[in-house]
Amino acid sequence: MQDIRLQTIAKAVVQRQERYQRTSLLFDQLVRLLVQGQPVAPELLVRLLHRDLDEVRSILRAHPELEYDAQGNLVGSGLTLVPTAHQFRVEQRTLFAWCAFDTLTYPVELHLSAQVTSRCPVTGSSIQLTVTPEQVLDLDPGEAQVSLVVDVAAECSYNVREDVCNYGHFFASREAALLWQAAHQEAVILSVEEAYQVGKLVEGARFRDAEPREGRSESKHLFND
Repeated sequence: MQDIRLQTIAKAVVQRQERYQRTSLLFDQLVRLLVQGQPVAPELLVRLLHRDLDEVRSILRAHPELEYDAQGNLVGSGLTLVPTAHQFRVEQRTLFAWCAFDTLTYPVELHLSAQVTSRCPVTGSSIQLTVTPEQVLDLDPGEAQVSLVVDVAAECSYNVREDVCNYGHFFASREAALLWQAAHQEAVILSVEEAYQVGKLVEGARFRDAEPREGRSESKHLFND
């Protein structure tokens, strides 16, 4: 029954991601560049994706959640160079994530290992873990939990960071998580392992859905779901 519950949550998350139009090749490429720890110029996306600059800029403008530096380079899209509560260390690079769930899914998507440090918004205590493409290691405290907004009404789907990511936390215990959830009924509470498994299911669904795209036009493959 637990597997069915996690599969149901993962399916809803996939649908929510599609609603925000963040499952395209453009955003996949952007996060692969950001994980290198440097700002990303829109012109670089243009060259790598073989698109027109105006076309790329138009898509980026439709996503108010994106972060830019003073020079107009992209510095945040799920992974960010701007400090948040969720530190995400890859090799010698220190990055950050918009939410707890991101720290559990990007190692699977990007095929890398990351050392994650976060802070419980209820107790203020630190949560540490290592996330690999295969498993979660060295979770401290072991009873840590994760909050996740599974779905957002279509008419409210505008800024994924404000609507979803800002409610994605690590908690030091289930008691702390449930105390927070009492005022945030839109979020579900999962163990870290459960949230990681949901993330793997989400990434697996995205991979399967990408296979039929070969028959689509290049433009749709780049920008649409």
